[in-house]
Amino acid sequence: MAEKDEFSSSVSCGLMLSKRIYYGKGASPTPALMSRSLSSTESCYLPTAVMAYAVVSEPSVVDNPDVPSYQPYVHGRCEPPALIPLHMHEVSMEVDCWMDTAFVTASGAWRVHCIMAGRRCDCRVAVPMGEKGSILGVEVDISETEKSSYNSKWVTLADSKDMEKVAKSGDGFFLTPHIYTFRIPQVEGGSYVSIKVCWSQKLPYKDGQFCLTVPFSFPTYVIPVGKKIPKREKIQLNVNSGSGTELMIQCSSHPLKELSREVRKLSFVYEAEVPAWSTSDLDFAYTVTSSDLFGGVLLQSPALRDFDEREMFCLYLFPGNKQIRRVFRREVVFVVDISQSMQGLPIENVKNALLASLSKLNPQDSFNIITFNSESHLFSPTMVLATHGSILKATQWLSSNILTTDGGTNIMQPLKQAMKLLSDTSESIPLVFLITDGSVEDEREICNVVKGCLTSGGSVSPRIFTFGIGLYCNHYFLQMLAQIGRGHYDCTYNADNIELRMERLFTTASSVVLADITMNIPENLDSLELFPSRIPDLSFGSPLIMSGRYKGDFPDTIKVKGRLADMSTFIMDLKVQNAKDMSFDRILTRRQIDILTCHAWLSESKELEDKVAKISLQTSFPSEYTCLILLQTDSEKKVPEPMLLREIFNKISLPKKGDSKTQKLVSLGCLGVGFGNLTATAKNIPPGANEPKSPEGADILVNAATNCCSLVLDRCCCMCCIQTLSYMNNQCYIVLTQLCTALACCECINCCYELCECF
Repeated sequence: MAEKDEFSSSVSCGLMLSKRIYYGKGASPTPALMSRSLSSTESCYLPTAVMAYAVVSEPSVVDNPDVPSYQPYVHGRCEPPALIPLHMHEVSMEVDCWMDTAFVTASGAWRVHCIMAGRRCDCRVAVPMGEKGSILGVEVDISETEKSSYNSKWVTLADSKDMEKVAKSGDGFFLTPHIYTFRIPQVEGGSYVSIKVCWSQKLPYKDGQFCLTVPFSFPTYVIPVGKKIPKREKIQLNVNSGSGTELMIQCSSHPLKELSREVRKLSFVYEAEVPAWSTSDLDFAYTVTSSDLFGGVLLQSPALRDFDEREMFCLYLFPGNKQIRRVFRREVVFVVDISQSMQGLPIENVKNALLASLSKLNPQDSFNIITFNSESHLFSPTMVLATHGSILKATQWLSSNILTTDGGTNIMQPLKQAMKLLSDTSESIPLVFLITDGSVEDEREICNVVKGCLTSGGSVSPRIFTFGIGLYCNHYFLQMLAQIGRGHYDCTYNADNIELRMERLFTTASSVVLADITMNIPENLDSLELFPSRIPDLSFGSPLIMSGRYKGDFPDTIKVKGRLADMSTFIMDLKVQNAKDMSFDRILTRRQIDILTCHAWLSESKELEDKVAKISLQTSFPSEYTCLILLQTDSEKKVPEPMLLREIFNKISLPKKGDSKTQKLVSLGCLGVGFGNLTATAKNIPPGANEPKSPEGADILVNAATNCCSLVLDRCCCMCCIQTLSYMNNQCYIVLTQLCTALACCECINCCYELCECF
């Protein structure tokens, strides 16, 4: 069973255990917790906002730390541990939207209300994030008998030995591609845990709007029990487009009050005393208004401690109104992986997205389809006009050609065929659209071959758009291929999102309004580095935002040149300004790390890997060459500087197994996606599927007393036993005896009678 299903099962078990808790006379938990009817969101038990859970292996420790219920001792263990959602006492969120990136800081306080006084348990924190979310940092303060706190630090991996220590840790991991979870060790019952988590996420651009969505929906079972407990929630939202044009608000999910408004900046706040926590995500959309193409260049000096002393710049272009400019005619070749691992839901969703994309082509556009596994199969030997009849034939051809038992993956051959089909293009934008879920051994060779094809091609080089499905494909290979082809890359780790993400990428690819963009390099610059080095086209599907470093004096204007759909030349002078109210370190770092990591992978350069690691340490952005840890700190001591993981392990004495002292270091692991998985590709493991675990992660193991310690219960017996324990009272023996009698025909009767003997 997948980790998310195991997580949901553990929360379900924890909610049943929490029914043992006595809150005092006249106090009772929220009705939704007592009821069996939960909303669709709550029923799956995956977090829809930042949440904290008590990790319970021994049901006997579950009790009210303030009002002990003196219930009979529970002999048993939960394996995997049950997760009891902690009551939340305050929550706030601050969101800074800068250009196409949002930075979120979520803060909250939770009480370990379900663990008896004097006992301890681990706490697990779950952080759902928006699109392409990246954890930046964590702070934890625990108010207990002895106050303790944790601060996160990014560290480099000195050697394979240190890598192994981190990789084997289960303290931090992605529950799903958008939900990160980490452990806080040994928190005392009754303590208050204050948590601050920072992350960045992409602002999707659709129909001329930037759309922000931040998870902020809390289930009813985190509401504290008690009539006089205040509940206050707050949202602070700041928007800075970076451009010199006016911002227009399109929609907002919460009643935001406007604090300030300038030409390119807006500030809002929402704060209220509420009877129940927010049950909807924060949704906010705005447009950067302009009737035609516009852009600019922003400059900023590096931070004082920046190891790269060169100046920074950011170039942006917006497409303007669709009514003003027309798009290029399109010639597109879809290159689709149909290997065995793609079968089922992934290939069906790819097929639906591909057909939806074909339906958006005009009759004067042309297309072709190449499917591949160990061999490639062409829909047509030449490009085909996108008429109704040809699209119908393509639909029938796809339906009969996507079903296969061939497990091979050969990307080189179909890519060469696609480039050849588009080699004679002159008055259109040729597009190669590659979709795959696997890795291949000759990825670097493929990049070099494509470079050669583009260099020796016709007057218009094909644009390459890549789409990765799951974690087993090499996402840096796909990004590198898109950079070489002046296209874009996107991905999804969830088969359910394939159609949405593919159609959005195709909209970007097929709505180009300005192509072959170049910028004049000022003569008085000593050096200039662009990220990426080849400027992509500007389309209605996405604004163009690039960054770079330079030495020398930047002029007051920069001339940008490109080609319009009517094949005329377009020239624009972009005004250069100093950006005083934005932080380039935050806005541009994610794309810079990704681009440099692609080049480090392609060239196998240790120097570039070290450079990426330095940027990660300096900016607190994740990378493939750094990992995140939580260090316990004293309130009066400063957080130590970034250091090698080896140094930390040498300085900190980790507790031995069974030691009751709080750990000094919690490893949150490496947060990169890796460089693909050739083994999983060869085995045709579907996207999102994990290799089988032993024992099965979702099975709940209850070991009762000495005679039942090694007995593994079936799931039905587990749920019966746990549910019975959750209602434990002074007549528990009678209840258990009645349960065992009722289950006389079940295979689990022996276990139930052994449980009865424990009481």
